[in-house]
Amino acid sequence: MFKKILSLTLAVVMLVGCVSMFASCGKTDEFKVGFICLHDENSTYDKNFIDAAKAAQQALGLSDDQVIIVTGIPETDACYQKAAELVDQGCDVIFANSFGHEDFMIQAAREFPEVEFCHATGTKAHTENLANYHNAFASIYEGRYLAGVAAGMKLQEMREAGELNNVNAPKIGYVGAFTYAEVISGYTSFYLGAKSVCPDVIMDVQFTGSWFDITAEKNAAEALIAGKCDLISQHADSMGAPSACEAAGVPNISYNGSTVETCPNTFIVSSRIDWQPYFEYMITSAKNGTAIAADWTGTLETGSVKLTDVNTAAAAAGTVEKLAEVKAALIAGTVKVFDVTTFTVGGQSVADDHKADVDFDAKYTADTDVVDGGEFQESKYRSAPYFDLRIDGIVLINEIYE
Repeated sequence: MFKKILSLTLAVVMLVGCVSMFASCGKTDEFKVGFICLHDENSTYDKNFIDAAKAAQQALGLSDDQVIIVTGIPETDACYQKAAELVDQGCDVIFANSFGHEDFMIQAAREFPEVEFCHATGTKAHTENLANYHNAFASIYEGRYLAGVAAGMKLQEMREAGELNNVNAPKIGYVGAFTYAEVISGYTSFYLGAKSVCPDVIMDVQFTGSWFDITAEKNAAEALIAGKCDLISQHADSMGAPSACEAAGVPNISYNGSTVETCPNTFIVSSRIDWQPYFEYMITSAKNGTAIAADWTGTLETGSVKLTDVNTAAAAAGTVEKLAEVKAALIAGTVKVFDVTTFTVGGQSVADDHKADVDFDAKYTADTDVVDGGEFQESKYRSAPYFDLRIDGIVLINEIYE
C-alpha cells in the first residue's frame, strides 16, 4: 500500500513539474496582443492599421492565436468594454486606433495595471502619468508635405498646358474630417509642400464632420470641384473624394493608400503612416518587460512615414525624382516643413513665443512655446499633432468640431 501511495505521489509531482515546465517554456506562446479598430478594412484608415498589425505579426513570428483584431468599435464605452474583454482573453498589450478611444483606454489602463495600453493619435499619456498607458503617432506632416510637392508639380504642369481654371491662381481643394489640430497640421503641411513648387497656389478646405462618410466626402469633393479647384486632396477615410475626382477627371492625392486601381486616370500619390515599426516596438517591449515610451513619434527615417508609388500616368513628369530630392532634404534637416519664414498668419510673421495646446484640454488652451529656431516644432512635445496656425492662402469653407 505504501509503495502505491509513493508511486502515486511521485506521479503527481512529475505531472506538476511537467505542467510547470511547459508553462515556463511556453510563456512566449501565451503572449497575446489585441488591436481595437474604429471601422473595418473598408476604411482606408483602419485598413492601414490592420495591414500593419498583420505585417508585424509575420515579422515577429506570432501565431494567429496570439493576435486578436477587433473592428467596428465606436468611440464610446464600447471601447472600454472591448478592452476589458481582450484582457480577459489574455492580452498582454492592447492598442486602439482612434482619437475618441482615448478616455476609454485610460479607464482600462487604470483598471488593469498589469496590461500595457497603447493608443494612436491620443494626447494625454504625457499628462496622465500612467506607467501602462502610451500614445503614438508619426511625423506624417513630412509625408503630406511630400505629397504637396507632387501636387505643386502637377499644378505647374497644368498651368503650362493651359488647363488651370484660373491661370493666375491655381487652387487646391481639400476634404477634411474635423477642424482638429491633426487635420490642420495635415492640410497645412500639404499646402506648404505645394507652395514650395507653386508659390501662388491657394487652397479651400471643406469639412465633413466624420472620419468616414462616403457620401459626405464625395459631396464635399464635388462642391470643391464646382468651386473651380484644380486638384483635390483629403484627410478623410473613404473612397468618396477619389471617386468624385475620377468621375470628373480632376487630379487627386489620396491618404492612407493608393487608389490607382479604381482611379487610374486621376490618382497621383498618397502619404500614409506605416504602423509596423511601432507595432514591432510595442510588442517586443511588452514581451520583454521593457518600458514603452509615453509618446512615440515615427519618422521618415524609421520607415514610419511613407509614400505610395507615384502613378506616372497622372503625375507631372519628374515627380519621382523631385520627391526623392525633397525627402532627402527633409531627413537631412535642410528643408523644414513648418519653417515660419515661409508663411504668414493674417499678414504677420509668426512670433517666436507662439504657444499651442500641448497639454490637451477641451478649450484648447495654449500652454507651451512651440516655435524655436524659426520652426514650429510639431510633434516635439507630444507625439500627436498640435499645429494650430491658420496660415494665409488657405480658406476654410466651414468648420466642424466633434
